[in-house]
Amino acid sequence: MPGGRLTQQERQQIALGLADSLPYAEIARRLDRPTSTITREVMRNGGPLGYRADLAHRATERRAHRRRPATSRPTAAVLPQHGRDAEAVADYEEAFTTVLMASGLNKMGARVLTCLFTTDAGALTASELAQRLQVSPASISKAISFLEGQSLVRRERDERRRDRYVIDNELFYQATIASARSNDQLVATARQGVALLGAHTPAAARLENIARFLDFMSESIVRAAEQAREVLRSGPETAAAPPASAHGQAPVRVVPPTAPDQSGQAASRS
Repeated sequence: MPGGRLTQQERQQIALGLADSLPYAEIARRLDRPTSTITREVMRNGGPLGYRADLAHRATERRAHRRRPATSRPTAAVLPQHGRDAEAVADYEEAFTTVLMASGLNKMGARVLTCLFTTDAGALTASELAQRLQVSPASISKAISFLEGQSLVRRERDERRRDRYVIDNELFYQATIASARSNDQLVATARQGVALLGAHTPAAARLENIARFLDFMSESIVRAAEQAREVLRSGPETAAAPPASAHGQAPVRVVPPTAPDQSGQAASRS
């Protein structure tokens, strides 16, 4: 498998693959590259609909030029540890940031989250984040405010009374619960519409379908999050075992609620 940066010809092949609606994995296979390389390349250069090979190549050259002065003067805070390959770690952090951006985070929020994920301590101060990412404290403050609002980081004080921003397994649980419960207002509003429009009308049936689907999904996500938290708390030996309920019993097959037909009545299930 070839290494190094993508060539201009490879970028042209990526553009042709996107024009043919090929999946990233197939484009990667044709170029003999990792799928993550293709995903990162496309997402950081306009996405599948806006990717241009020539613009992507010039943008990469500009980024490489900007990085050269910084790499010649690494600070102690960003030196690689534990014998890690600094270039490989940088490429991984870039790929991780790209994936987080594809999931909906803005660029600075994704960079801060990646920095916390890949730091052994799992916690950094605002000044440490600014130094590692080479951005202003104001940029870090704005990103942290957004991430805290999404329950993706939490703030704690260290022994010097400095704010440190932390990420751990419990935050995943809290963020998942908050995401699942964010649909509650939509469920309640949809069911208000059912009562207003008449329970046996097509419009009401549509709203009831929405409410039941979101309600079922929220409860399923909450149950799964609680089970996952128990597995993580119990240690790796439990994580390797087959999935079970939070009470240690055999997993239960969940059947979604029966959707009503256009008359508003529940359809029979064979």
